[in-house]
Amino acid sequence: MPCYCRVGLPICVVMRTLLVAVPLLALLALAVWFAGVAWVRLGGEPIPLYGYVAIIGGVFFSLLVGGGLMALVFYSDSHGYDENANRFDKE
Repeated sequence: MPCYCRVGLPICVVMRTLLVAVPLLALLALAVWFAGVAWVRLGGEPIPLYGYVAIIGGVFFSLLVGGGLMALVFYSDSHGYDENANRFDKE
């Protein structure tokens, strides 16, 4: 008889999730710590206003292109454009 945790999931599912999530969060914390230490020790010139504008513009257009491509994927799937791509698999 499997053991269940309080939310109704089997313990093995919860432990498997934690086995993946905890090391990934630890790596994220290590990367943030390293970036902070490197930022303080290396110093350098402050970023000018046009640098911040370029960073914000790059992030915005990257998100715009990514969102547009995802919208095209969902649009083509919902309107049946992807059905012709798999027509040779059924033979």
